[in-house]
Amino acid sequence: MIELLLVAAGCFVAIAGFAILLETPRKYIFQAGIAGAGGGGVYFFSVQHGLDVVLASFLSALVIALLAHTFARIFKAPVTVFLIAGILPTVPGAGMYRTVYYILLNNRANASYYLIQTLEIAGVIALAIFIVDALFRIRRNQTR
Repeated sequence: MIELLLVAAGCFVAIAGFAILLETPRKYIFQAGIAGAGGGGVYFFSVQHGLDVVLASFLSALVIALLAHTFARIFKAPVTVFLIAGILPTVPGAGMYRTVYYILLNNRANASYYLIQTLEIAGVIALAIFIVDALFRIRRNQTR
């Protein structure tokens, strides 16, 4: 449990720093950090409990997108203010690095494995964002 809190705190600090680099308005940096911490925590929890990294990334992106949409409505700001910085823990940077590394080593089997995994993770991130966006649009249209 303490590991999960440390990971979430680390994600919060990383996302808050990244939000500053992205020039996110100061009043939204804390919320972007919360979105990133939530997503990073879900990812860590999922992987620790035996889920595949692709499914863990999907669940993480769902949480981040849900928090971003919720914060956007509460604070009357665009969703992207919270989503762009918050999605950082889910982005498959290590997979991209490993793909290039194994290409340079001429290890086609590992390069292919990591390329496919990276594309799957990128796809489920986009799918999660789309699902949450669609649900919020449906809800908004029902209230009108």
